[in-house]
Amino acid sequence: MEIRFQNSPKEVKGMSTEELRSNFLIQHLMKRDALSLVYSHYDRVIVGGVIPVQQKITLHNEAELRADYFLQRRELGIINVGGAGGVEADGVHYELNKLDALYLGKGTQAVVFSSKSKDDPASFFLMSTTAHHTYPNTRMTKEEASPVNLGETATANKRTIYKYIHLDGIQSCQLVMGLTILSEGSVWNSVPPHTHTRRTEAYFYFDVPEQHRIFHLMGEPTETRHLVMANHDAVISPPWSVHCGPGSTNYGFIWAMAGENLTFTDMDPVAIADMR
Repeated sequence: MEIRFQNSPKEVKGMSTEELRSNFLIQHLMKRDALSLVYSHYDRVIVGGVIPVQQKITLHNEAELRADYFLQRRELGIINVGGAGGVEADGVHYELNKLDALYLGKGTQAVVFSSKSKDDPASFFLMSTTAHHTYPNTRMTKEEASPVNLGETATANKRTIYKYIHLDGIQSCQLVMGLTILSEGSVWNSVPPHTHTRRTEAYFYFDVPEQHRIFHLMGEPTETRHLVMANHDAVISPPWSVHCGPGSTNYGFIWAMAGENLTFTDMDPVAIADMR
């Protein structure tokens, strides 16, 4: 498990492209038959991914956690962005089709990931946060996530939002999680741009064609920087950072947050005209 420490806004202002990428961009998250994990000291979140192909993959314990098992003091959100698969949690099997989600609460000891077909394997994105209470393990399909249509074609931000883990959905200690699908002809995400100093957020981009890229904006709203991202890349967004951007085509992205509250709408909007 890779460990990353925090960076201040003042420090980030002077970073080179490669420094920005090494501190905030997470590449090669989805590996076949291997679990990838990155521990960030922003709200102590763990971002992960796994593609089980030839074998089942176990969520193993990490020495850095100083725990008896991975979820002894943590909770976990899982969203599948690939083929049909399953997650077994303490002997209970949960089937997850594409865009289905699963929440695993504090105290879940044995977690195993699998795919139905090695020709079309599942791709599981993971977000784990610290937890102080045990909430029940819960699966939610994308149809059950009460999709909301926002934006319009004229401003290239027509999109559908699926909310899974939040105040009015699957209950958690501090994890908020869902995804957004942009319509054909739309490329802008997270409109209006915003910050939320009460939460850390991670974005994970998927269904991005190989020849296309996402231009992810980050940094303070008046000191923006950017990261060029590809399919299955993730980015850590500090509480003080804006997080938005366009792609060279439409795409999907998972948003996962941790922090002080579970209110999806807790954000501080930034007018596009005020960004620099």
